[in-house]
Amino acid sequence: MELLTILYLIGSITFILGLKMLSNPKTARKGNLIAAAGMTIAILGTIFLYQDDEGKKLGNYAWIFGGILIGTIIGAFAAKKVKMTAMPQMVSIFNGMGGACAALISLVEFNHLVNNSESSVNLGILSIILLGLIIGSVSFAGSMIAWGKLNGNIKKDFSFLRQQFVNIGILLAILGLSIFLVLNFSPENSNLFYVIFILSLLYGLLFVFPIGGADMPVVISLLNSFTGVAAACGGFLYDNKVMLTGGILVGAAGTLLTILMCNAMNRSLLNVLIGSFGGNKKTEGATSSSGGTVKEVTLSDTAVLMTYANKVMIVPGYGLAVAQAQHACHELEKLLESKGVDVFYAIHPVAGRMPGHMNVLLAETDVPYEKLMEMEQANEEFSTADVVLILGANDVVNPAAKESTSSPIYGMPILEVELAKNVIVNKRSRKPGYAGIENELFYRPKTSMLFGDAKKVLQDLISEIKNL
Repeated sequence: MELLTILYLIGSITFILGLKMLSNPKTARKGNLIAAAGMTIAILGTIFLYQDDEGKKLGNYAWIFGGILIGTIIGAFAAKKVKMTAMPQMVSIFNGMGGACAALISLVEFNHLVNNSESSVNLGILSIILLGLIIGSVSFAGSMIAWGKLNGNIKKDFSFLRQQFVNIGILLAILGLSIFLVLNFSPENSNLFYVIFILSLLYGLLFVFPIGGADMPVVISLLNSFTGVAAACGGFLYDNKVMLTGGILVGAAGTLLTILMCNAMNRSLLNVLIGSFGGNKKTEGATSSSGGTVKEVTLSDTAVLMTYANKVMIVPGYGLAVAQAQHACHELEKLLESKGVDVFYAIHPVAGRMPGHMNVLLAETDVPYEKLMEMEQANEEFSTADVVLILGANDVVNPAAKESTSSPIYGMPILEVELAKNVIVNKRSRKPGYAGIENELFYRPKTSMLFGDAKKVLQDLISEIKNL
């Protein structure tokens, strides 16, 4: 047992080191491998060294390794096949599976508790079982809805009148029934546990259904923290130090990231959860509310403008990911730099569909980390840029966030691209972005539209620049 404790300690240390290394793109890959190695050590140690109070080992090796083999094949296949555009969906579904595991642990342990209890139960253990069930179920159900929204299976954001009050009512019912079960536990009351389970799943569904648009990265981060807390509950139940450490790290990191993203949007978490924007909102037409018109620019003019610029700043968005244009974008960057142009990337914290989506996208192409500017730094540099090229970003550059008090995104910090001398927006069409809000930037005097698929536009732009 002492050896197993040492292995758990090693696993916990690797989790902490891995998380620390994930904070820097240069060391992130190595950090991920170190944490994975620690998890492997902890799993194998548990399988072969764990003993219960009676000295009995786990056994059932065929079932255990059969499950590990199936999970490894599915996970490896999914990771190999997933496209960068589908990475948010993959994160959501994997996170949901973590929540489901935590809920299943609670279901199994509650069954053991009911069958093995004589007259009284440990109220602390029962409370942890209920906590793991509730949080894990909410995380699972919510993550599945988030996956459906991101994957396009759920086309509309579902909401109804007074839904917030219904959600609060369900949550209070869950808490009330849980407290009653803890204080009045008996085998006769055990059915309440399954009522709590069903209500938790329902709450997870209704919790995420109305949330969409630009709030989705925050929701994914929050659900991730839920899964971490649920996993930590499992660590408490089994007195498993490495499971407890991993759950706490995931829960704490997810919570901090959620807070940081809310701050980046200048909104409270409560406002995100009950005042979500980006659902099915009616948008204005192809002309702005101020009566402006869209000005288009040709590829040849764009090529000349960028070639003879001193500084070009690129704003990546989800449209870049959809078109799988990150490699073409990096090629354009290198081509411009060979002609003496300084090129940088401006990254908004909530650009894309998940936290850090654009950073992951650009890291895939080996864009130097030094070229990625966070929002605050980028906003200081836009005034020195000759050209800003926006590739599929919409809501994070929308002036309505600063100017229109009636806009759902009013108050959200944006990339202030209008400070540059020229703004070129590449989009497939003039349709609103994921938040479903008309973008006034398209009609501003400095802005020119370059319509088309991002990958093809960038490839054609590269050819034009090479021919100059």
